[in-house]
Amino acid sequence: MTRKPRLHPTVGTARNLVRSALEEAQVASGSLVLVACSGGADSLALAATAAHFNVSGEFRAGAVVVDHGLQAGSAEVAEAARRQLVSLGLDPVDVRTVEVPSTRTGPEAAARSARYGALDAAAAETGAAAVLLGHTLDDQAEQVLLGLSRGSGTRSLSGMPARRGIYLRPFLPLRRTETEEICRFSGLDPWHDPTNADPALTRSRVRAQVLPYLEDTLGPGIAEALYRTSRILAQDAAYLDELAAAEYERLRSTAEGAAADDGALLLSEDGLRALPPALRQRVLALAVVELGGAQPSFERLLAAENLLRRTGSAGPVQVGGNVSVYRQVRGARVPHGDPSYGNLVLRKNPRKSASK
Repeated sequence: MTRKPRLHPTVGTARNLVRSALEEAQVASGSLVLVACSGGADSLALAATAAHFNVSGEFRAGAVVVDHGLQAGSAEVAEAARRQLVSLGLDPVDVRTVEVPSTRTGPEAAARSARYGALDAAAAETGAAAVLLGHTLDDQAEQVLLGLSRGSGTRSLSGMPARRGIYLRPFLPLRRTETEEICRFSGLDPWHDPTNADPALTRSRVRAQVLPYLEDTLGPGIAEALYRTSRILAQDAAYLDELAAAEYERLRSTAEGAAADDGALLLSEDGLRALPPALRQRVLALAVVELGGAQPSFERLLAAENLLRRTGSAGPVQVGGNVSVYRQVRGARVPHGDPSYGNLVLRKNPRKSASK
């Protein structure tokens, strides 16, 4: 009797992680799931793991390869990935070429936006119930370090979520070396992105220099500790965000006759003062975002909070994204509305037309 080849323990762990992620997301048995694959070790290992569920019949697995066209030979890299995905039995396997525009946010953010646009479209067209992303524990550790370097808050330091909408990251508990093991076990030839070693990129320096230095200086286990920190902070951030959303709905009102997209939002000063800073700042940020502004910086939120002291200027304070906040003085009216003494007023400022 021929013995079945012994399953590599990391492969078994990877399968369990994918199965658990799909079950927690309540993806129905037999549904199509797509693997977002760059051709690198992480996403190829995820594809090989997902291919197992085609065989077991638990789920149907396909893949999407996004060619950003930012590097010479990117089309050949995408085609090599497609061939390996087909050999694994994934179906459908779709290669999508995107155009990455030049934006003020930089090439990395623009590429990310284009990539998710392509993945959204692929999921909609195929009816996929989930899209699997190959981020690992190492990616999460790098994300936390980048957040620390920027002086970010709880939400940023919690890193990438394991689940956001249809997007799942089942490999967050795995190390990058483990995805390389899976590729070797599966006979796959991953692509090594040269930008990962480019010292001009901050994330690359964190990967190649900062994390190894911390491991050498402080001892092993730094990446695992950062990942553990992200999980703890993710729970804290989710709870605080839930509380802040409830308080925002309680304190928020609009100036009479004014819509949020072109008018003013009012927040009760007394209600804001009664909140602890962690909730008060989140409530202010929610108002800014509702008006179309960007997530305010900590410094801008502190400046807005100072208006509650009723000493000094009544504003306005610019909080980012063309949104300002000021303290309504007694007897004055907000645009198109009644006097609103006792409220902070947030307004979306009209954009100045370009000079001819």
